[in-house]
Amino acid sequence: MILPRGDALLLPANPLFVWFTLLLAFLLNLVPLGRVPAMPDFLAVVLVFWNVHQARRVGVGAAFLFGLMMDVHDGAVLGQHALAYTLLSFFAITIHRRLLWFTVPSQAVQILPLFFAAHLVSLVVRMLAGGMFPGWNLLVAPVIEALLWPIATWLLLAPQRRPPDPDENRPL
Repeated sequence: MILPRGDALLLPANPLFVWFTLLLAFLLNLVPLGRVPAMPDFLAVVLVFWNVHQARRVGVGAAFLFGLMMDVHDGAVLGQHALAYTLLSFFAITIHRRLLWFTVPSQAVQILPLFFAAHLVSLVVRMLAGGMFPGWNLLVAPVIEALLWPIATWLLLAPQRRPPDPDENRPL
């Protein structure tokens, strides 16, 4: 793949780091910060990030398992988060090649509809199971998740960045 000018080559992602960050995001979702509908889903952001950057390593199966664990933790309808995360991962993997050609802020705009769709799927499943409507604050969470995208990109790609090594004999 030809990189746009100015983009540095990245080192390969360490699989332990990938799964550690997913587990850390899952644990961050477990922190009792209150039942605010506008609370961003950190696991969804990290899951989409690794679906985009490591599509072969983190797939729909991992999203499904993390979704089931979130369902068990939240006491939600079994499959609510699993379905939302699975669809989110599927569409993130579908657009991952195209998404990497955009700048990071443009990527955030591109994945905003994915986050909206994931929250909408979760809401529809909750409502079909007889749950109450959480309020219109729910629309704020996908926006916050899209705003977290540049921060997640900067943090999660940091271990892969090469230190600048000027050498006249090597062009890379």
